[in-house]
Amino acid sequence: MEQYTNNDITKLTVLGRFFHKMGMFLLQRTIGQQVALFCRAISSIFSASRSFKTDSKNIILQTFFTGVEIFPVLFVVATLFGTIVIVEIMTMMGKMGFSDVVGNLMVVVIIRELGPILTAFLIAGRSGSSLTTYVGSMVIDSEVDALATMGVDPIRYLVMPGLIGGTIATFIMTIIFSGSAIGAGYLVIKGLTAITGNALNLQLTWDYLSTEILKALSMTDFIFIVIKPIVFGCIITTNACYQAMNIPRDIRQVPKATGKSVIKSFFYIVCADVILSLFYFLDYFNEISKII
Repeated sequence: MEQYTNNDITKLTVLGRFFHKMGMFLLQRTIGQQVALFCRAISSIFSASRSFKTDSKNIILQTFFTGVEIFPVLFVVATLFGTIVIVEIMTMMGKMGFSDVVGNLMVVVIIRELGPILTAFLIAGRSGSSLTTYVGSMVIDSEVDALATMGVDPIRYLVMPGLIGGTIATFIMTIIFSGSAIGAGYLVIKGLTAITGNALNLQLTWDYLSTEILKALSMTDFIFIVIKPIVFGCIITTNACYQAMNIPRDIRQVPKATGKSVIKSFFYIVCADVILSLFYFLDYFNEISKII
């Protein structure tokens, strides 16, 4: 049996106290409390009192609410955004003689960066705010307390379906946004070209555009196509539920909590995107060196 000296025990005690104080410090901060809420929501999936039928129904409803109902607005925004990006890139790169980097720029602008961010912003502004209002109203009306009194875990019944369903919907909508921006944007450009008689002088074909984009995609892009929406979805739903669960018992606080939920979601999304984009910096430098 391994024996520990008094010095080892002292070090372990000091280390334990350090982590205890660090944990208490984080739990007194908003970000630490949100991480704790996220962990509680995930752990509630494995609760002994779980109901697969109820949980799956709530998750499907939340996925439908977050994803399907926002699709019309998201499709329009993606189409207009993709049209502008394609026109700008094709025009600028054609004039500068860098037509060979069109695919790389399309991947960087639409698929890597602005596509996931704009999708997350739309979901945070629409679905995240609605989730905060819904749960916050239940808190004020004491419905959350009633659930706890009946033996139903409010975290599992309210937060967990919103977290899982919102994250799934964010992932699906991000892919749809990028696809719509490229595909529908291309169709709009071809329609405008036919109407105006190619006033922009764009020599653009689908074979050229799709081939350039596929050549520019790397394995890192495919990995982050999955990671970014999942991270953004977790941030939006966890923050929305946290703001709702901590509303003071005053109906006038619901709009304030909703606005705070949207603003903080925007802030957290940008911060998370900056951290995740650190993995792309080497690729960015390589692309800049090609252009220069």
